[in-house]
Amino acid sequence: MFEFFKKYRLFFFFFFILCAGIMTMFYSALKIRKSLPVYTPSMVNPEMVDSLIQHKANKQRHRIASFKFLNQNGDTITEKDYRGHIYVADFFFTTCQTICPIMGDNMVWLQEKVKTLPGVKLLSHSVTPDIDTVEVLKEYAETKGADDAIWNLVTGDKRDIYYIARNSYLAVKTGSPEELYDMVHTENFVLVDSDGRIRGFYDGTNFDTEDPENKNMQQLWEDIQWLYEHEKKK
Repeated sequence: MFEFFKKYRLFFFFFFILCAGIMTMFYSALKIRKSLPVYTPSMVNPEMVDSLIQHKANKQRHRIASFKFLNQNGDTITEKDYRGHIYVADFFFTTCQTICPIMGDNMVWLQEKVKTLPGVKLLSHSVTPDIDTVEVLKEYAETKGADDAIWNLVTGDKRDIYYIARNSYLAVKTGSPEELYDMVHTENFVLVDSDGRIRGFYDGTNFDTEDPENKNMQQLWEDIQWLYEHEKKK
């Protein structure tokens, strides 16, 4: 038996190499590669989207529009401050007593996580800017321990916030028909890539990891890390 294997050792050697190569190719072909979608208005719940852009389907054209707001320090924040950065955006108001406190705590948790990824940022928009002045946002930011280098909480003209919420982030419902720019914010945390494209929506009130279909906070953190590493390779 030994003589047999010795005689055909080159055959078995090359056969082994061939099998290893085939198995590697099959593994590569079957391996599930992680990816994140590029969201367009047509892919999102119509309640969250302005009717004029609901059917926009071109994945390459939908990006976060230009904006100009004031943050908790009274500094002007524009899209230029976020250009080239991965970031997470949400909509809230400081006097909210329902989902906002949970969302705020989850943003604090997320802030601690993204500190390990230089350049990743957070952006929270008030949907009641007439109440949430710079001074109010400053007090709220201090309560939450917001890091100014990472997390901006912004206020501004209500029409501008309404526009960007429904035309860019696709994340806010309309309020009462009596008030043209009334907004009902949702629990959505919106993941935006360095090109200003939406890459995911997540439940900003949920840490449940048992449901694989649920886009929760843990999933958001995993996707941020993946997107960060993916963009480093560009």
